[in-house]
Amino acid sequence: MELYYSPLACSLADHIALQEAGASFERETVNLKTKRTASGDDFTVITRKGYVPALVLDNGETLTENVAVLDWIASQYPELGVEGPLGRTRVLAALTYVSTEIHRSFKPMWHQGSDAEKAKASAAIAMQFDLFADGMKTDYMFGDKPSVADFYLFVMLLWAVRFHIPIPAPLESLRARMAARPAVRVAMEREGLV
Repeated sequence: MELYYSPLACSLADHIALQEAGASFERETVNLKTKRTASGDDFTVITRKGYVPALVLDNGETLTENVAVLDWIASQYPELGVEGPLGRTRVLAALTYVSTEIHRSFKPMWHQGSDAEKAKASAAIAMQFDLFADGMKTDYMFGDKPSVADFYLFVMLLWAVRFHIPIPAPLESLRARMAARPAVRVAMEREGLV
């Protein structure tokens, strides 16, 4: 399989998940402005959406949308999911919240929002982080090992550092724990982030 990603984009979560799982996969960067891959291909041929992540499976099927890709990875590598009758549902709820609320709230930061828009976004993101921090009772969101939801939240925490958004202490601890994981370090090195 092949992962198409852009450094520090949300696709970093998928990159980490595949690395954490020990999956065999190829990776190729995408310039999101030009829609060209590192090898010069037109990325819109791979996905007409033109944004990352895109995961091309061994059978030629292409998966897009971060929640869907991460859910698929967790289904293939159950150690990255959560056990129990509601495990998958809990992970999907966390992934969806990160995607539809936190990720979306960063839009003014990445797309030249006004100072007022950035301030409003920063306050919203801080409140959204508080919701996760209040529920943290273990090292990771769902226990003593990370799930794909932790990987996506980790990327949002990296964005918070980039844009000087305060991170509550439990999530700062999570960020540090995640950053120390070998798979995270490898993915970040591959993306030129360390």
